[in-house]
Amino acid sequence: MNKIGIYYAYWTHEWDANFHPIIDNIASLGFDILEVNAGTITNMTSAERKELRSHADQRNITLSYCIGLPPKYDLASEDGTIRKNGVVYLQEMAKAIGEMGGGNLGGIIYSCWPMVMPDGDFNKNAYVDRSIASMKEAVKSAEDNHIFFNMEVVNRFEQFIMNTCAEAIAYVDAVGSPNAKIMLDTFHMNIEEDFIGDAIKQAGNKLGHFHIGENNRMPPGYGHIPWTEVGSALRKINYQGYVVMEPFLMPGGQIGRDIKVFRDLSSGFNLDEEARKALLFVRGFLK
Repeated sequence: MNKIGIYYAYWTHEWDANFHPIIDNIASLGFDILEVNAGTITNMTSAERKELRSHADQRNITLSYCIGLPPKYDLASEDGTIRKNGVVYLQEMAKAIGEMGGGNLGGIIYSCWPMVMPDGDFNKNAYVDRSIASMKEAVKSAEDNHIFFNMEVVNRFEQFIMNTCAEAIAYVDAVGSPNAKIMLDTFHMNIEEDFIGDAIKQAGNKLGHFHIGENNRMPPGYGHIPWTEVGSALRKINYQGYVVMEPFLMPGGQIGRDIKVFRDLSSGFNLDEEARKALLFVRGFLK
């Protein structure tokens, strides 16, 4: 059985958060993994990182890390200074996560988030090429710190560099590092892929991290994602990695604004109980 996790922002309104009480909460709910904001980890002191890792270890919780890089760190930018700053930031992030014992970093780490198509003449290949060149430099820090950089494939409304698994495969092949992997997410796949199961099988051993969520951002079990197909495809490729749910239910704050949660999907819900139910549901289709 894969280790199953949940993204911390299910319970918060702001991207920066205190992860300690969430560790205790998800441990009591039966989860294996807490996925946290990699930017927050990077900004912590070494002592704070050591304390967080110790707490997670005590509760038998594995930490994974996720971020959408802000525009000032865009690895695909036309501005060389911004690209350089992005590489340095990823290097700092890798060192910080390395202090935590290494592991998985995923998200839009190859450009920035959110990203809209530029005005005027647009050459997507130029953005991809600049991103690959930057990533080739940045990924060396992942190799040095026992970290996998997982490139998240997202939908066309949030990024344009990679919207399909096929584009992600071409990207990581061009980067050419064993520490450059693909991160798929059922919410985004529902928009962009012809068949979700086929995309998972196409990723094969390049799949380094897997996010799950319904078509409507609800916890698994409250939408129309073909979960039997998802589970079958993951077994077909013998995926042994983490499976992390990423529901967003609450409007308000930075998270509600950035994720565009404009109506309260949590109304009438006990968030903890719904997380527990979703965990049982996920264990069911992963068997």
